[in-house]
Amino acid sequence: LLGGPHARAFLARAAPLGFTGAEVFSDTIGQAAAAKLCRSVMIKGIEALLTESLLAARRHGVEATVLASLSDLLPIPDWPATARYMIARSLEHGTRRAEEMREAARTVEEANVEPLMSEAIAERQAWAGGFSGALGRADLGRMLDDINTEIERRAR
Repeated sequence: LLGGPHARAFLARAAPLGFTGAEVFSDTIGQAAAAKLCRSVMIKGIEALLTESLLAARRHGVEATVLASLSDLLPIPDWPATARYMIARSLEHGTRRAEEMREAARTVEEANVEPLMSEAIAERQAWAGGFSGALGRADLGRMLDDINTEIERRAR
């Protein structure tokens, strides 16, 4: 999303350079960034929630039940694959995403909303970035096991 008074002129020059997915969102400075950062609260938040929920569920031996129950709420055809993809994104990009979420928290706060969730998401994303060793696992359960094993190792 592009924004600001020069967004249209930039788009005309950027498209031939390969920015084919870009679009002008607003002539007002800051609105494109606000839209992206508010969306990030949702996307990075879902990743953080899946990470926390499924690590605990795996430890308790109930992740299959938790994943099956998610289909009742959101009809995604393959929750294990979706969860593995989303958790892997946090493992791979958590450090950078934590910084983005700190910016999102400031954006939320500028709207006079206390950024309780945004700040927690930033912490979980930063934490997840420290477990990238589990990325090699194609299976969600094995990835969760690797993370849980590393958590135990670090606790010793």
